[in-house]
Amino acid sequence: MNTDQSIPSPATMSGEITFGVRGLHCASCVSTLERKLREHQAISTAIVNLAAETGFVRYDDRLLNTSDIFSLVHNAGYTPVELAQAEAASVDDLQSQRNWFIFSLCAALPIMITMGNHSNHAVMQLNLLLATVVQFTAGLVFYRGAWSAVKNRTANMDVLVALGTSAAYFYSLAAYYGLFGAHQGVFFETSAMLIAFIRLGKYLEARARGKAGEALKKLLHLQADKAILVTETGEETVPASVIRVGDIVLVRAGDVIPADGTVILGGGAVNESMITGEALPVLKKVGDSVAGATINTNGYLHIRATRIGEETLLAQIIAMVRTAQGDKAPIQKFADIVSAWFVPVVMLLAAVTFAYWYSFHASGFLIAFRHAISVLVIACPCAMGLATPTAIMVGSGIALGRGILVKRGSALEVISKISILLLDKTGTITKGTPEMTDLVPVSRSVDPLKLLECLATAEAHSTHPLAQAAVAAARDAGVEPGTADQFEERGGFGITCQYGGFQLAVGNERLMEEQGISLAPLSKKTATLTDAGKSLVYVAAGNSLVGVAAFADSLRDGSLAAITTLRSMGITTCMITGDHGAVAERVAQQAGVDHFEADVLPERKLAIVKEYQSRGMIVGMVGDGINDAPALAQADIGIAIGAGTDVAKETGDIVLIKSELRDAVRAIIIGRETLGKIRQNLFWALCYNVLGIPVAAGLLSRYGITLKPEYAGLAMAFSSVSVVINSLLLKRIEKKL
Repeated sequence: MNTDQSIPSPATMSGEITFGVRGLHCASCVSTLERKLREHQAISTAIVNLAAETGFVRYDDRLLNTSDIFSLVHNAGYTPVELAQAEAASVDDLQSQRNWFIFSLCAALPIMITMGNHSNHAVMQLNLLLATVVQFTAGLVFYRGAWSAVKNRTANMDVLVALGTSAAYFYSLAAYYGLFGAHQGVFFETSAMLIAFIRLGKYLEARARGKAGEALKKLLHLQADKAILVTETGEETVPASVIRVGDIVLVRAGDVIPADGTVILGGGAVNESMITGEALPVLKKVGDSVAGATINTNGYLHIRATRIGEETLLAQIIAMVRTAQGDKAPIQKFADIVSAWFVPVVMLLAAVTFAYWYSFHASGFLIAFRHAISVLVIACPCAMGLATPTAIMVGSGIALGRGILVKRGSALEVISKISILLLDKTGTITKGTPEMTDLVPVSRSVDPLKLLECLATAEAHSTHPLAQAAVAAARDAGVEPGTADQFEERGGFGITCQYGGFQLAVGNERLMEEQGISLAPLSKKTATLTDAGKSLVYVAAGNSLVGVAAFADSLRDGSLAAITTLRSMGITTCMITGDHGAVAERVAQQAGVDHFEADVLPERKLAIVKEYQSRGMIVGMVGDGINDAPALAQADIGIAIGAGTDVAKETGDIVLIKSELRDAVRAIIIGRETLGKIRQNLFWALCYNVLGIPVAAGLLSRYGITLKPEYAGLAMAFSSVSVVINSLLLKRIEKKL
């Protein structure tokens, strides 16, 4: 055997594809398709989602292409479709399921009504005709699915249904023609009602699954259909799809913004709730960025397109939501293992049931036969297959509505288990931009507003963060900067200028020393401010010091409340920052974190994550996704904050689009509630079968409790529906967020 043809390593797997899959009926279908795909040496990852009816494949694009992957899916007995087609197909499938249910019910009801009138030859002929029509029209899909499963040497729900309905139908057919004797009963109603009830369950399941995926569907319908293109010849209404990067579009009040871009003229309030979850419109002015699919609520905007098509923020979010909903949580592995053995075990139990009743109870062939059919049809791994993905679909949808983008569905399970949350300081706990916290005149004779005016006038033309903070503070106080002459800015020192007949010097200690300005009058106050970790800017007029301004990076709104809530949830908090100890200690005290580390470089942040992981702790990391990237990637759950329009480039498993630390708390709550629903779903799916199979097998018949095959089929159908409905109950937590 030639061993030189090595299997490609995951590092060479450069191709990824997500596609729709038709023909998935239960968890066994999922495991079968995944196994068939992974058998190919060029495929490293294959994830099939029953609830979303999608497949995700990571492969070596040197050896495979999309057509090859679709062929593998076809050969496994399923139908692959493009995602765009899958969205439309889901609507058609819902209508088809509804129509087939109505048809099979209408055909089965006459059989049910007349099932006691077996002596009437005409009635029996009608029942035979109706049962045959139902069996080989509405029931044909189960034969197709069973045949595909048999070809792949597996067993799925279709095998159970096909066996159960075929046994009932063909036994009744043989009895009708007298092959079992003159007085053997027929039960055409069993096969017909079985198919009708299972069709009902499939319809309700499809409808409920559609509600679970509503968040993604809403996103898909947000894009603008048309745009007003501004050209040299005037304005022209065109399809939004023809907009190209660099084009200028006019967006009037009430219009949907057709592409990501930058405002170059005009202004208005933009409703970004579909992106951020924030209900209040955001004021946009020249130079601000806007995202496609948001709505201009008033004013007018001229926007230069910077991103179109798949590069827009909305398209990136849609892609991530699809990926998250197609991902498998670790707990799903348990359901996969159970489902792989479930159908063969059920078939064995059905055979044992038949043998028991026929051999040991002298109950006759017919009763044994019906119990065996009941066992076949009541047991189905559908509920276990839907338990995890439906809960993840609903949970990620709730998160998205709050401006929390879950990039991996499994992240919802992991985040629910974190024991320590590491928090970057700048831009996460704090705003990331300095604010003026103190303005100290040198004496009572100095007017604070005049001091603020001098400070703002000198700083008005500087782009330094402290200068911009000074101007912002002045304007908040109603003070406008004046007009200075002989303006000179010197890097590392400060600014000198002429204003109001005085030579102003605004800057640090080095500038004051150079100008011969004594700092002694404010030495005690400045020492206190420096110890508090604040940055100082001195103001001198002529040869005298007139005051000092102190600046600090203040806490974000809600940071203190978020950290307090985290601690109440039993989660340890640790702030890590590159700032020096005094600043770190001040912010740590204000924020109320349990621990902090200062003077930390990016590589040290990574080491801190590993240290906590080595202690067996589940570590979450919240950072801005740039200098914190190594730590975010290493953490068990990385939460990127400050996403902006480059949301898809952020490192991390979860992105807080609104850049609020409170959303990290909400993400943990959603994760815990989602995991709780998954556990409930799996518990009840297992309990259903543990309790249902003995009843179907007739073990409670001595107490008068039995289960006809058709009602066993109805119970099986509703087990899947109940799992989906239980997942939809997650939406009730929105009130807690």
